[in-house]
Amino acid sequence: MDLDIVELSRLQFAMTALYHFLFVPLTLGLSILVAIMETVYVMTGRPIWRQMTKFWATLFGINFVLGVATGITMEFQFGMNWSYYSHYVGDIFGAPLAIEGLMAFFMEATFVGLMFFGWDKLSRVGHLVVTWLVAIGSNFSALWILIANGWMQNPVGAEFNPMTMRMEMTSFFEVLFNEVAQAKFVHTVSAGYVTASIFVLGVSAWYMLKGRHLELARRSIAVAAAFGLASSFSVVILGDESGYNASLNQKMKLAAIEAMWETEPAPASFTLFGIPDQAARETHYAVKIPFAMGLLGTRSLTEEIPGIDQLVSQAETRVRSGLLAYDALMQIRAAKGNVTPEQTAAFEEHSKDLGFAFLLKRYVDDPRQATEAQIVQAANDTVPTVWPIFWSFRIMVALGFSFIAVLGYFFVVSNFKGMRYPRWALRLAVIVIPAPWIAAELGWFTAEFGRQPWTVDGVLPTALSVSHLSVADLAITLAGFVLFYTVLFIIEMGLMVKYIRKGPYQDVAETEDWMRRHEARLKTSDDAVTMPAE
Repeated sequence: MDLDIVELSRLQFAMTALYHFLFVPLTLGLSILVAIMETVYVMTGRPIWRQMTKFWATLFGINFVLGVATGITMEFQFGMNWSYYSHYVGDIFGAPLAIEGLMAFFMEATFVGLMFFGWDKLSRVGHLVVTWLVAIGSNFSALWILIANGWMQNPVGAEFNPMTMRMEMTSFFEVLFNEVAQAKFVHTVSAGYVTASIFVLGVSAWYMLKGRHLELARRSIAVAAAFGLASSFSVVILGDESGYNASLNQKMKLAAIEAMWETEPAPASFTLFGIPDQAARETHYAVKIPFAMGLLGTRSLTEEIPGIDQLVSQAETRVRSGLLAYDALMQIRAAKGNVTPEQTAAFEEHSKDLGFAFLLKRYVDDPRQATEAQIVQAANDTVPTVWPIFWSFRIMVALGFSFIAVLGYFFVVSNFKGMRYPRWALRLAVIVIPAPWIAAELGWFTAEFGRQPWTVDGVLPTALSVSHLSVADLAITLAGFVLFYTVLFIIEMGLMVKYIRKGPYQDVAETEDWMRRHEARLKTSDDAVTMPAE
């Protein structure tokens, strides 16, 4: 396989996925925030909350449409650039994607129209139900996609069929309740909630700095701070759960994140800072926190976290075991139905390591003809490039804790300081708007780049997954996607900025009239309290 095709296919999918994920977190979070605001409107009947709902829903709608456009393009690539992957694992991977398209996407696409155009057609409660269905549909879309992705990280509920040469599902419920997928789902949607909360917080802070739409801004900050703070704690907790799952199912990824070259005595320390040197197999200038990684990664003081060198040695053993599985597989294929019990037993004994034999396809057409040097090299190929994963993880974590600090501050001021926000805090809220997107992209980079060299961990190497396309085909389509997605991103930014500057333009007269009457009632109430008794 031409490695240029593999790298270009990876680059194209990474580019489209990262572009798509510029829209996804805001869609997930704003859908819930809009539903919360409308719930308050239905409960209180105050027009200001209806105006808030319509304003933030407008920004949600812009983001939703462009997110759908980029998502559809991304899914087409499975058939276009990754045809062998689609053939090999389509029996499992296709099921959650089909459910996502038929159930979740159609649900949110159907009700999003009613949400925008049904204000005067539906009752208050009926419209609220529609808004919540849009929010639930958006999150259901994430659920099924992350179930598919979680299976790629931890392929459970499936086995290889030597007759069809494909992975086939054995238990849908194991795929559905895959512990990696469930932790990834909650972690991802919580990150989306934080993203939307920071976005609402920052835009509202900008309004307050400009002295515009103050009542909407204050209430929006209060909602975003409370919702975002709770979500940011969820991100941290489920991030820890994902790390624990990696210690069970993706040990090499965890070792690469830590740049842990050699196995340390339990409990392992956490490397706060360092410069990984993959050639020398060491981390220079390492600053470590004793015991921290052992506690986070194993939740014990006695279990070891294996280092990269030990895991490479284990991978070499699995490559050799995989060669026995591959040889048995070729005998089964050659027998054409006249398979002996010995051949079946030999294959079943080593079948879990078949994917490791496929790593040798990068060097030789028939893995059984591989040299000792090629076997050693295949084992070393299981180590991803360490320094990008090491640093992307640490920047992501640092940003995550900064969100807790920012949201926590605004939560305290909103609830205990009379919503008197100092200008420095409002400026900080505006500056921090892009940070959740940076953290989300780094999180996805860590998860997906850290899985290399596997498309499906331990089952199918990335180098075998691609379609048989020319380098020219991939270069042309990559350039086309970059151009198309850049145009979409510019459109998105232009529309968002336009409507943010325009502000809440709907229900203005009704809301302002209610606010005047509300302020008059408050003033009358204050006068009654301060009037001396006769």
